[in-house]
Amino acid sequence: MAHNLKLRKPLAFFDLETTGVNIQKDRIVEISVVKALINGEIESKTFLVNPGVPIPLESSLIHGIYDEDVKDCPTFKNFAKTLAQFLQGCDLAGFNSNRFDVPMLVEEFLRADVEFDIKNRRLVDAQRIFHMMEPRNLAAAYKFYCGKDLENAHSAHADTVATFEVLCAQVERYAGVKIKNDKGELYEPVQNDVEALHNLTAAKIVDFANRMAYNSKGEEVINFGKHNGKRVVDVLAQEPSYYDWMMKGDFTLDTKRKLTEIKMRAAFGKK
Repeated sequence: MAHNLKLRKPLAFFDLETTGVNIQKDRIVEISVVKALINGEIESKTFLVNPGVPIPLESSLIHGIYDEDVKDCPTFKNFAKTLAQFLQGCDLAGFNSNRFDVPMLVEEFLRADVEFDIKNRRLVDAQRIFHMMEPRNLAAAYKFYCGKDLENAHSAHADTVATFEVLCAQVERYAGVKIKNDKGELYEPVQNDVEALHNLTAAKIVDFANRMAYNSKGEEVINFGKHNGKRVVDVLAQEPSYYDWMMKGDFTLDTKRKLTEIKMRAAFGKK
């Protein structure tokens, strides 16, 4: 492999697979680095990592790495110095890396007590470039699916008609198209059926402010703050004052209504 990037120092592209998406509590289970050198050559390394904690099944189903795969692998602390040396003098690049991969990597180095300073490193996030250059708004969707320019964008009627045409085009374009779900099974997500489209786009909504969400078991969980990931019914039972705090807090009326519904359902033993 070779590259044509103009570099002043090596640029290390990297990606992490982890036990989850919580930078504070989750851990790395795999890291792959592709280092683009100044002379145009490429070096690469991939490490499987024993996270020291069980890998949740829902995470394993996404990246395909299970506890058994990493039980004999080194922990991050065991090879942190080796990795730091491999990344020494490199700028860093990735996809959504500034929001997740870089913070997670820095956190792991801090836990391992290995120096990894990013102050003098340039950080390049390809996702930011993608979103900047390929807008994901209604006008872009209208052009992609319908081959038309959206005239009078942001007028209610023009936007409504365009959205109608986009959905019709999506249903037609993706008819019979199958993708893999979290379990690796093929399924057809876009169907000409409103119930199926609802399940695809809105079935996981608890409240519209997204302060609560559904976990993999379909249970409502808190989606922010110190109780993030905990079942709502458990939080209300263990910390009754939490309900009053949310009801008096700066939360939407919809969030408060949904929280009250969950509280009342639990109180009366309804599922």
